[in-house]
Amino acid sequence: MRKDFPHLGFFLFFLSVWSSLSTGMAMAKNETIPVNVGVVLDFNISLGRIGMSCISMALSEFYASHGNYKTRLVLKTRDSRRDVVGAAAADLIQNEEVKAILGPGSSPQANFVIGLGEKAQVPTISFSATSPSLSSLRSQYFIRATLNDSTQVPAITAIFQAFEWREAVLIYVDNEYGDGIVPYLTDALQGINVQLTYRSVISPVASDDQIGEELYKLMAKQTRVFIVHMFTPLGSRLFAKADEIGMMGEGYVWILTDG
Repeated sequence: MRKDFPHLGFFLFFLSVWSSLSTGMAMAKNETIPVNVGVVLDFNISLGRIGMSCISMALSEFYASHGNYKTRLVLKTRDSRRDVVGAAAADLIQNEEVKAILGPGSSPQANFVIGLGEKAQVPTISFSATSPSLSSLRSQYFIRATLNDSTQVPAITAIFQAFEWREAVLIYVDNEYGDGIVPYLTDALQGINVQLTYRSVISPVASDDQIGEELYKLMAKQTRVFIVHMFTPLGSRLFAKADEIGMMGEGYVWILTDG
């Protein structure tokens, strides 16, 4: 459930090289060329705040090491505030005339922004949208700067083989991020003769009572091996409730994805 920010320096380097090539004639002059790059993140959550700090540091370190570059990426930030990501991206494309967009933070948001970028021919570079389903969009204007969630499936199946478990319950969030891993995980578990006896789909805005109701339903079932795939805020609430009702003790197994 953790979110990391790998290879930001590399992609800022890529953007700088790309913008330099696109403004090659201007580089012949002794002047600095600003290149607007949009950043769409939710600054009300840790992912957005930490991501912005990492981007700023990577950009600062890049130009400290490459002072000869005439182009300078100028970050134009917009707070997605969870629900207005489309408006934020559209504003960057139409009014700021950005050459690329970094973000947004989640797979459902990225899915929407990719569509806008495709129409405007503006690349979207996401360092945290991990849903495998985004790859199926086949957009030449989408760059994923992180691993997708399907890369975790072999590790999960290896755990089942090692302990010789034959049944599992999948618990995942009801959105693009949650749905993306399901077909990969289902196929891989079937390949080693492990049956998913139940799929528990949790709304991203589920209340604690609703989470508890679903967990009580799972407690009544025989399967005691659970695979959980959801974002940290929702996952933390789920495990707090599971602990409260006695599902974190002996006899229960919980496997968490990292996406």
